Amino acid sequence: MKRRRWLRHAAAGVTAGAVSWWPWVPARAGEAPLLLPLWPGPPPGGGGPQGLPHVSARGALSHLATPALAVYRPSRPNGSAMLVAAGGGYRRMEMDQEARPAACWLAERGVTAFVLRYRLPGEGWVAGPLAPLQDAQRALRLIRAQSEAFQLDPARLGVLGFSAGGHLMGLAATRSQPPSYPPLDAVDRHSARPDVAALIYPVITLLPPYDHTATRKVLVGEHPDAAQSRTWSVETGVTTDCPPVFLLQAADDPISNPANTALMLQACVRAAVTAERHLLPAGGHGFGMGRTEGPTARWPEALARWMRGLALI
Repeated sequence: MKRRRWLRHAAAGVTAGAVSWWPWVPARAGEAPLLLPLWPGPPPGGGGPQGLPHVSARGALSHLATPALAVYRPSRPNGSAMLVAAGGGYRRMEMDQEARPAACWLAERGVTAFVLRYRLPGEGWVAGPLAPLQDAQRALRLIRAQSEAFQLDPARLGVLGFSAGGHLMGLAATRSQPPSYPPLDAVDRHSARPDVAALIYPVITLLPPYDHTATRKVLVGEHPDAAQSRTWSVETGVTTDCPPVFLLQAADDPISNPANTALMLQACVRAAVTAERHLLPAGGHGFGMGRTEGPTARWPEALARWMRGLALI
């Protein structure tokens, strides 16, 4: 069966009460990833764009009608998995710059990577700013539901997010309860709580004076009230149930003020949550898995040490 026909068959075969609606084998390292639809029909609330996704010249994704997971499977899976979310201010997803390099880096180390193609709130979804969090929670449940098929330990599932994707993965880590949507099928019996969270140059707070970001404007508007901004800030949701957190950004970040990771670290300390913060001397914003030279070139080594300490690699 040709791949395109295979994907159509998979999407059409989704049923509301099943967890076995994935009839293909996911891609391994070096192969093009296959897509797993997140929802057994329209996403909660409906709405959204129509037609094919838009992909920019630099590989950024937008105008996404069908939220999905792109699966990057290692040649020798070690049992751990990471859900990866690219940034882009909730206006686009920087797949080529952030998500795909991260997924390949993880797969090279035995970690099964699931790249999240999430709904962008400004593209007409009825769920509005809740739509990306619904997708993230559903993704975590779906990965756990398919853990046996992927040779995964459902207790070794983390999240990795960049910029606005770091905001989304931070919400997933701090707001796994209550559910952001009504249960639909057996998949939703699984936990949406990640076991670890790595947030790279993340937008954490939407509160003044650090609220001059596209993330804040898209989620809560140009003139939000304090309650809205607090509700959608990651650091305000940190409790003792939050998983271990890895934070990293550059001191000269012009988009996400370094105070973002400082606030998240402080919130974790107050809640007795294990956390570590790495502040690079320079590097700006959007450096992904690091550049070939300069202060960001070797930062993934710190992530690897952290993951090794948590038995993820």
